[in-house]
Amino acid sequence: MNPNVRDGLLLIHISDVHCGLRFEGVLLQRAIDEINSLSPDIVVVTGDLTEEGIFSEFQEAKRYLTQIKCRRLVVGCGNHDARTTGYILFPKFFGEPSSVTESGDTALIMLNSSRPDREDGEIGYNQGLWMKHCLEQHKDKFKIIALHHHLIPVPDTGMERNLVCDAGDFLRTLTSYNVNLVLCGHRHRPWLWKIGNLPIVYAGAVSTKRLRGFYQNTYNIIKIKDRNIEASLKVVGDKEYNFSQIFAQTTEFIL
Repeated sequence: MNPNVRDGLLLIHISDVHCGLRFEGVLLQRAIDEINSLSPDIVVVTGDLTEEGIFSEFQEAKRYLTQIKCRRLVVGCGNHDARTTGYILFPKFFGEPSSVTESGDTALIMLNSSRPDREDGEIGYNQGLWMKHCLEQHKDKFKIIALHHHLIPVPDTGMERNLVCDAGDFLRTLTSYNVNLVLCGHRHRPWLWKIGNLPIVYAGAVSTKRLRGFYQNTYNIIKIKDRNIEASLKVVGDKEYNFSQIFAQTTEFIL
């Protein structure tokens, strides 16, 4: 569906697939079938496609993700994907981990926050310069930044060790360049923070048994119309919820 014809833009945000030991293929297939039924404009996958960054796991992730039907599929690299030289394999299966994707009046910049065999994230000086150049080039568009690692600690996820190590400089760039939306994953916990006018939307884990704080597998549905953002959370195989319902911490989500 043409984003210029649709009433706004429909973006699906999934993260933390984790093909490997604790992977739930049935859940990922169900999520993909649900996503395809929505005919989204863009599907963003914010990393951790694999558990250990090995060849067979990348093969399995590719087999599933190629089933997604959308105008633009954007796939990012996570810390698990960069393990055991997985950072070499990632481009062979999914292209460069940093990219710019345009759809209508929207520009989506995917950053590579992963570093080989490190759990924490980093934007880095050179990638930061590249990001600023991209933001300047697309200053009149609706600007979305996506990355694997989170920028601000998330409730119900335990002791914090794995933020983006240069998050302060990164956040200053996001706000000074009037970025409209940030998407991230990594903590397996859906959440939403807002810094001034900047919403930072966290995806939960779509298809792994390793869950934190929100004990169901999920992905996010984001509708953008007239530069207004409506973000909701979809439990795989179950209901869709506004993020305000998630903050209420009802037992429905936990049991």
